[in-house]
Order: sequence, then C-alpha cells, then structure tokens
Amino acid sequence: MTRIAPVISISHGGGPMPVLGDPSHAAIVKSLKTRVPEILKLGTPEQPQAIVLVTAHWSTQKPTISSAGKHDMLYDYYGFPEESYQLKYDAPGSPEVAGKVESALKEAGLEPNKDSSRGWDHGVFIPMILIHPQATVPIVQLSVLDSEDPKTHFKLGRALSTLRSQNIAIIGSGFASMHNLRLMFNGATQSHSFKSLNEEWSKAVTDAAQTESSEDREKKFNTWRKWPGAYEMHPKGGAEHFLPLIVCAGAGREHKAKAYKDEFMGLNMWSYYWD
Repeated sequence: MTRIAPVISISHGGGPMPVLGDPSHAAIVKSLKTRVPEILKLGTPEQPQAIVLVTAHWSTQKPTISSAGKHDMLYDYYGFPEESYQLKYDAPGSPEVAGKVESALKEAGLEPNKDSSRGWDHGVFIPMILIHPQATVPIVQLSVLDSEDPKTHFKLGRALSTLRSQNIAIIGSGFASMHNLRLMFNGATQSHSFKSLNEEWSKAVTDAAQTESSEDREKKFNTWRKWPGAYEMHPKGGAEHFLPLIVCAGAGREHKAKAYKDEFMGLNMWSYYWD
C-alpha cells in the first residue's frame, strides 16, 4: 500500500537566524531538526519521494512552480553576517514532480506557471538545512498568491493533496502564529496585552486547523481576517506568512490536524500537520 505523505505547516524563523545559532530560535530549531524529520519519516524506507514546499517568500499573481533539476540559492535577506550568504542546500529539484504539480493545479481550474530560473529563497533552504541536511529528497518550490485570497489558497492545497498518494509531501513554510515586524522591532509583542491577544488568536487558528471536515475547515479559514488579532498578527497586505498554512489546511483532506508549539521571544509559535 502506497504511503499517504504528510502535510506540515512549519514556523521557519527569522531570516537565516535559525541556522546561525540565534538563542531565541532554539525551540524552533529543535523542532525542525527532530519533530519534522520524524513526521516526514526521513531516513526510513517511507520517506517522501519529493517535497512540494510552499514558501511565504515568493508571492506571485498566479501559482508558480520551480521546475529546474537544480536551483541556486536566493539570499533574500539583508544585513546579516557574511556567512549567511555562503549557505548552501544542494538537494535536487524535480522537473517531473513540477509537472505533476502543474497538472494537479490545472485540473483544479487554476492557471499555474513554471519557473526554471528562480533560486530557492530562505523560506526553503533555511528550514531544509535543519530538517534534512543530507539534501537527498527533491524539492519543488511553490509560490503563494499576492491576492491573499483564502479560498484560492485552500483550493491550491486541495489540488496538491492528490499528490500525497504518490508519497509527495507538502510543507508550508511561514510563520502562521505571528509575523508583524514593526511590532516585533518596537517591543510591542512583549506587552501583556499583545501576548493575551496572541493566545486568543492562536486558539482560533488551532480550532480551524483541527476542524476534521475539510468543508467546515475551509469555511473557517475563509473568514480568518475576522478572527481576534488577525491584523495585529499579520498586517493588511502582509498575510504571506499565514497563507502557507491555508494551503496546508486544504491539503489535509478529511483529517484532524495535530499541533505543536515552540517558544519564540516569549510567544508560542504553532505548527500544524496532517499525517
């Protein structure tokens, strides 16, 4: 019996800091090194034949799929130590799997593009250096949409779910629990009021993710901007770090998500998976 590959929405941390040993990322790094490989069953006969990785750091008008057999690094961060611009992740791409992704999205009525030249951004290579340093599993990078439309992202995930029966795993790489750099840099996220709001927000996110019925799950995610704290956690026009979770929720099929949390700067960063 062919394995149904898992779907995981991960918290990928800030820029290259997880790989550079930043102490505030210790819990996230531990999960990326231990929990995620276990969920993926890396290093076992059941490990995925490929990973489709939906990255928060690539927003496009139409779903866009990395399609080369080999991709360079795209160091899309600024002002970090020189060593962060020497990082490498040498896993292969997969034109074959990119074609399967393209076909699945077209069958769902979407209009995907393929891109053979764009490098893997840090939403891909930073977590994957920690998750699978052996770099043997092919990666296909997939964009989120600049429309930020939740219905389309859920539909995108539902289309990707058809690949799971071919042991192709889906990873959503973002920061679903909170990604508001202005509030992080001015210290507002350390206030009691913000932490309370973040907890209330996370309860709504977890409730939606763990809704077993795919149809009901979709209805909840379609209204996510009405959840408490939605604009404080993800500012208007800045939902890109939440969207990979919506894609994963669509790919989760009729299953209840499992969840775990990692402490980061005094807040709980939640990750969700369907296996």
